[in-house]
Amino acid sequence: MPSRRRLLQGAALAAVPSALLTTHHAVAAPRAVDYPSAEWVPASTSNYTASNRPSSYPINYVIIHVTQETYADTLAIFKNPAKKVSAHYVVRSADGHIAQCVRERNVGWHAGNWSYNTRSIGIEHEGWVDQPEYFTDEMYEQSAALTAAICKKYGIPKNREHIIGHVEVPGTDHTDPGRHWDWTRYIRMVNFA
Repeated sequence: MPSRRRLLQGAALAAVPSALLTTHHAVAAPRAVDYPSAEWVPASTSNYTASNRPSSYPINYVIIHVTQETYADTLAIFKNPAKKVSAHYVVRSADGHIAQCVRERNVGWHAGNWSYNTRSIGIEHEGWVDQPEYFTDEMYEQSAALTAAICKKYGIPKNREHIIGHVEVPGTDHTDPGRHWDWTRYIRMVNFA
């Protein structure tokens, strides 16, 4: 009859392949984000429209927003089903960290114009339109890299006709990203990213 020690050793060895398989499976699981540098922070499913873009609608705009809230408060708003608002991405001011809140295939509710919502990716930037100190180098760099990747993925020209501010959406009452957003710098960075 095997000793107690042998039984425990055998049980421990038998558990090793299972533990390795579980660990391997977790690493190999598909990511929820469309942009590899982003963190997945999902919006409430009540705050966007499930879709299958670009099959259901072509994607031909990137719309630049400024949150008029902190990064954390913006994410909380997108998670609140009563708010009926979301964007695909949120970029933090201090370090350019990116959260993805809505998958690109889905229609975010960010532009205030259904036609533009269906045909765009919305990127929110932490800050206020009248406080340019929020528009940090890190924010510009990370946002420009994100916009460049979106443009490449969907064949969107990297110009001001296709990368627009929320203020430029027909019918909007918003003013973001505002007069302090450096469009010349941003479009140049998108083109060099």
